[in-house]
Amino acid sequence: MSSFDQVSRRAKKLEADGRIGEAIKLYEEFLQKFPKNSRAKAAREELLRRTKSASMSAAQESYQTAKALFDRGDFAKGIAIAERIVTEVPESAEAWNFLGAAYFRSQNLVEAERCLRKALEIDKKLIPAWTNIGTLFHAQNRLDQALVAFQNASFLEPENGGFYNSIGGILISMGRLEEAEQFCARAIKYAPNLPNAYSNLAIVFYHRSKLDLAKKAYEKALQLEPQNFAAFGEYFYIRAKLCDWSEVAIELPDTSPVGEPGNSMSPFSMLPYEDDPFAQRKRSEVRARELQVPNRFPAFQPPSARPEKLKIGYFSADFHNHATMSLMMGVLGAHNKDKFEIHAYSYGGVKEGWRRAQFQEKVEKCWDVHGAADEEIVKHAREQGIDIAIDLKGYTDQGRTRLFAHRIAPVQISYLGYPGTLGADFIDYMIADRSVIPDQYRDAYSEKLIYMPHCYQPNDAGRRFEPSHQSREDLGLPERGFVFCAFNGCYKISPREFEIWMRLLDKVDGSVLWLLGGSEDAVSNLRKEAELAGIDPGRLIFADLVPEEQHLARQAHADLFLDTFNVNAHTTASDALWAGLPILTVAGKQFAARVAASILKAANLPELIAKDEAEYEEIALDLALNPEKAQALKVKVQEQLQTCPLFDTKSYTIALEAGFEAAYDHYLNGVAPEDIDLSSSV
Repeated sequence: MSSFDQVSRRAKKLEADGRIGEAIKLYEEFLQKFPKNSRAKAAREELLRRTKSASMSAAQESYQTAKALFDRGDFAKGIAIAERIVTEVPESAEAWNFLGAAYFRSQNLVEAERCLRKALEIDKKLIPAWTNIGTLFHAQNRLDQALVAFQNASFLEPENGGFYNSIGGILISMGRLEEAEQFCARAIKYAPNLPNAYSNLAIVFYHRSKLDLAKKAYEKALQLEPQNFAAFGEYFYIRAKLCDWSEVAIELPDTSPVGEPGNSMSPFSMLPYEDDPFAQRKRSEVRARELQVPNRFPAFQPPSARPEKLKIGYFSADFHNHATMSLMMGVLGAHNKDKFEIHAYSYGGVKEGWRRAQFQEKVEKCWDVHGAADEEIVKHAREQGIDIAIDLKGYTDQGRTRLFAHRIAPVQISYLGYPGTLGADFIDYMIADRSVIPDQYRDAYSEKLIYMPHCYQPNDAGRRFEPSHQSREDLGLPERGFVFCAFNGCYKISPREFEIWMRLLDKVDGSVLWLLGGSEDAVSNLRKEAELAGIDPGRLIFADLVPEEQHLARQAHADLFLDTFNVNAHTTASDALWAGLPILTVAGKQFAARVAASILKAANLPELIAKDEAEYEEIALDLALNPEKAQALKVKVQEQLQTCPLFDTKSYTIALEAGFEAAYDHYLNGVAPEDIDLSSSV
């Protein structure tokens, strides 16, 4: 009997006893000695084929069981079964892909990537593995790798519209909008009924200032998927930007939409529509649940002693010529560098501008982390030993609040950028004051509050600008006549205040309304609304966008700034006062609707806070019909600039730092976060 015959008999006996792995190993050992033996090769391959077939059959049953467990949210049991599947069929790319997808659903991204890479190592043509790993990379902000993964999938299946849509979405995140538009169009060509393709196209149109096209694209997305709350939020926001007050083309599935994790309503997009801080909290809590991640970083342990300097980390995309920096520049310069070490984590794409250069001089460390994955940024911040991490963006455009879900620092604070609660259990504190959050609305905010002594908003008393050398005529304004001004963004204007403004124009001969120019469509819509109200559209004057100094200077030609209601003037209100222009407001309910009232109290101008819309109209009319009163008010504004708390940058910064220290001391002493009231320090 030949050597192979002896091995074959032993292998068959092992197989009959169910010891298949040992039988395969026996053939492999024989082939190491006799690599050219064709009978041994054939026997091994046949045994492998039978084994794989039997294993795959059993694996298929296990797969269905695991999938059912995943669908019920029982990830631990499902993953245990999926792990057993890859043990039974270790050469199955499909099995590894399934396990990788399971880990991804359970938010274990490290294991998910390992398994998906194993699947692609076995079979580089396995399309689901490319799409799964691409989705994983996109979720981690590893955009270059995500793009390659979906490109590979599209090469393998060139008429799959979903793949082109994913590529479009990644290109949007990368800021490559022209390319993104092409891929979104290709997605629609191959998948004309894919709602998300129209949503992505709408995002491209929005960022390319094609707002009317963006609105139409969202309408198409909502026709295809009426329950898409995420699209509804953006659709409403674009309508607000357009000042489109016509009947809504798409019927809301819910009268007070909130959505659910994975399909949430944008908290920011609904601010202009609904002055309800409790509804805003619900939307924010849903959004926060979408941002939850498994905590793969060790929990922070308080040090035995307070650090000599607290390391403060500001996180934002807006460290450039932006409204946030207009407000923050003074604070950054006034920070006590003996007690605090200031780090700035800049994840925005804009890296130029005069403010960017100034800002970099005011902080100890400026880390450019644009394009970095979330976990890379968190790891870096933890290595730097950041004690207090501050989210300056929240739920605004380009915000990366998910960073904070990983726990960047032992103390995490929401500040300035988003005017409302983030509804997240990973945000410990929010900087506020008792005007923007009075006691009756306290429960609408999930964070513990650091109440500033006067106004939550910082201001830079060091800003300077030359007086305007332009005449009213240069600016398109009448030489004579009362100039009502409303320099808020168009999205803040609603029919409520606009109707009042039109009545004021009707009652004050020769008056005009000076607005900040928006898109051509928004300007056209506002002119049409004026005409419908019986007002000559020519009495609406639209100001061009100009550099900050020119914008501040030209406001000397206005007589009264009329605030918007649901979303007040924020930076714009401080700008107006700094330029010597009075601003008239009404205090609403939600944070965004109470900012101007807070600013006016801190400016020692409480008489400009109307108790309701009727009084708002009454005060505005009285000032317009009595120019001497308006002039006296402008003189008072100028007198208050150097003495009021609003523009006392040094005192503001000292109070802010006291808030930071109190929050850190709670952590250091093992005390849970609690409200911190700094008003007694005044």
